[in-house]
Amino acid sequence: MSVLTKVTGILPSKMSTCAVFVLPVALLCLFLTSCYVITVPHKVVKGTVQGTYYVVKGAYELTAGTTKLVYHVGKFTFKVVKAPIDWALTNDDIETIDGLSPKEAIRQGRVKNAPYKVKGKMYYPMSIEKSYSYQETGAASWYGYETLRGKGGRMTANGEVFDPKGLTAAHKHLPLPIHVKVTNLENDRWIVVRVNDRGPFPSDFNTASGDRIIDLSEGAAKRLGFYEKGLARVKVETIQLGEDE
Repeated sequence: MSVLTKVTGILPSKMSTCAVFVLPVALLCLFLTSCYVITVPHKVVKGTVQGTYYVVKGAYELTAGTTKLVYHVGKFTFKVVKAPIDWALTNDDIETIDGLSPKEAIRQGRVKNAPYKVKGKMYYPMSIEKSYSYQETGAASWYGYETLRGKGGRMTANGEVFDPKGLTAAHKHLPLPIHVKVTNLENDRWIVVRVNDRGPFPSDFNTASGDRIIDLSEGAAKRLGFYEKGLARVKVETIQLGEDE
């Protein structure tokens, strides 16, 4: 059960209160080969928050050898699994990450906000500090249909299993992983998603597709009500996860 509390303390001058949702975390551990340690991103300290943040009770990091994490942010449940390193990426146009092959960068844990190259163009993600205040309005699309036609599973750009039914997203410039609130401005529906992949990028058939600000999973698009339409105008804003004190 979530508990809504009023937070006081050292907050920016604009903010007098901040809603905090306190939720239990359930951990489920499975053992697979070629898998790595998972951590929940963006642990923050009270007093540094610029907006609403969510407090999650429980451990943020699994022990070595475990491969699956289940946690809750508000009413949304997230299941994260590290993919075997030999799985194909969801976006095979990513050529390098931090000057390394994508798989090597994933293996070394050098993905979070490292520069990367797609079809000869370099992309430079924002710093973690800058991401805390990120807000943007623009077009959203959804992706993943093409991965269903291939054999085996697919890996996101930070090495997680891509789940088309989950609440995940791809973004060109945010650190990976991070959580954002996405609001469909056409129907006022909103959800929280975990950003764990890169995109959307210009396609060979539609260069304007690179102007979209976020690519959502099929499951996220359905929750936001634009799965059939394919595109929606949305507002994207980061949220922060913090430890309960």
